[in-house]
Amino acid sequence: MPPVETIELRSGQKVYFASDFHLGTPTPEKSRERERAIVDWLETARADAAAIFLVGDVFDFWFEYKQSIPKGFARLQGKLAELTDAGLPITLFTGNHDMWMSDYFTSEMGIPVYRKPRVYDIGGKRFYIGHGDGLGPGDHVYKQLKKVFENGLARWLFRWVHPDIGISLALAWSRKSRASGAEKGEEVFLGENREWLYLYCQEVEKRQHHDYYIFGHRHLPLDLSVTPNSRYVNIGEWLHARTYGVFDGQTMALKEWK
Repeated sequence: MPPVETIELRSGQKVYFASDFHLGTPTPEKSRERERAIVDWLETARADAAAIFLVGDVFDFWFEYKQSIPKGFARLQGKLAELTDAGLPITLFTGNHDMWMSDYFTSEMGIPVYRKPRVYDIGGKRFYIGHGDGLGPGDHVYKQLKKVFENGLARWLFRWVHPDIGISLALAWSRKSRASGAEKGEEVFLGENREWLYLYCQEVEKRQHHDYYIFGHRHLPLDLSVTPNSRYVNIGEWLHARTYGVFDGQTMALKEWK
């Protein structure tokens, strides 16, 4: 585990968390509408934000070639660049849909990109933050598939496919995914003994205390007690509910963007 990063909160400042925008799906029109809502949310958050965390699956598919990136999402990228140019720290985690990020967001916008969970000290509270895919018990097929996708050779081979072909094939595949085809309300709470991210939090907590475990991926806003002094918060998604998390220095809350 890398060293703990510290984020200081001045009076009135907050830290914001959001994930699973899945931009690009299910249609360009619906994605554009969602992108505008995300940009509005970011603009509102900047008023009192000490930092913003985007916790994976920002895009339904993303791959960076040496000299090209997927077409679209200009409004989001412009807003992110505007915010980081103004000095607002933004951190990006990859998810299972956009794991093929490289250095574009870092070199162009100064946004660090992380592939594994990281620990932060935020306002004196210890946060364990990550997307959540491949963690906890079960899901062995995906865990093996993720190893293949993250392999440097696989990325190198895909880069040799022309972007017009490679990105089109990947977009067609991603639009058949659970996220693209899911209807509102399909995701249900499985119970504490079956929620794999909750079980993962319990195992980590046995080794090292964290006040908050922040994940996405599950597409279900959850706020569960891991121990009397530790909570698992899943910040949900933006395909249907548009939920996000906010920490004000005292409490962590789930909210919905209207």
